Amino acid sequence: MSRAARAVIAHPDLEPGAIRAAHARIDPVFTGTPQYVHEGLSARLGTPVVVKVETLNPIRSFKGRGTWVAMMGLAGEGSVGPERPVVCVSAGNFGQGVAYAARALGVPAVVFCSTRANRAKVARMRALGATVIEAGDDLDDARAVSATYAAEHAAMLLVDGDDVRISTGAGTLALEVTDAVAAGALPMPAVVAVPVGNGALINGVGSWLRHAAPGCRVLGVQAEAAAAMTLSWRAGRPIDTDSADTYADGIASRVAIPRAVELMRGRVDDMVTVSEDALRAAQAELTDELGITVEGAAAASWAGLLAGERPDGPVLVIVTGSNA
Repeated sequence: MSRAARAVIAHPDLEPGAIRAAHARIDPVFTGTPQYVHEGLSARLGTPVVVKVETLNPIRSFKGRGTWVAMMGLAGEGSVGPERPVVCVSAGNFGQGVAYAARALGVPAVVFCSTRANRAKVARMRALGATVIEAGDDLDDARAVSATYAAEHAAMLLVDGDDVRISTGAGTLALEVTDAVAAGALPMPAVVAVPVGNGALINGVGSWLRHAAPGCRVLGVQAEAAAAMTLSWRAGRPIDTDSADTYADGIASRVAIPRAVELMRGRVDDMVTVSEDALRAAQAELTDELGITVEGAAAASWAGLLAGERPDGPVLVIVTGSNA
């Protein structure tokens, strides 16, 4: 897709006011996350590296922001409630976020995942009160089963990347960065690297930065073996792949979400893919440098920066999860 063709697709939930308002409504356990210039990573890349650590919360990932906003919205409009469950599909982190918000609202949550899902994530979803049903060999097999289940049980199907309120919540992490820039606490990023699975995070981050930091380049990063959204962004239409054979389960999706692909227009400047070896090396380096567990999907941002040309200004690396 040429740059000239990337006019932003407007959406009220992705306007700056909506993202700012969402930030005030999100459970504070998910907001105000650590963000600082990391000296070791800065020396490695040759430019200031701001890290935004989204792992120090009850579900150990950024997903709590968007799922909280979406679930509060669904409850407010009567789409979910004590007698109407929410159904979703997840590799583990999104499901934890849905389960956490559903428990707070008294809403039954049913999460579908593949039979190969991360066992620790499955256990955590159940501990948060969700009914977890394992179906299919991968996330997208489970997605198909979840849609059928929701229809048969008069439940609300919440799809990561499709409900724009999820992106609204995710965009609040970028708001925190630019607010810190405005306060003189951080340098303004010239590039932000974002791991991309279903596209909700990059659409939220891109929406906010187009408003608050229009000069910041938004770079999406995927695994070479799970590149559906990269192919889709380049073509300007959804393109699915036959497989998503990456160990980084948080970005292992072979089916492109049409709504997310549409919203990427004008919010994303480039998409790159990285090898499994690059992901593992980046995961090990971030874990060592930050002193925290970094899951494979969360390492994609750092791997993407290392694989490309060195940026000529500060960069933002979003550490999206620690459920390795």
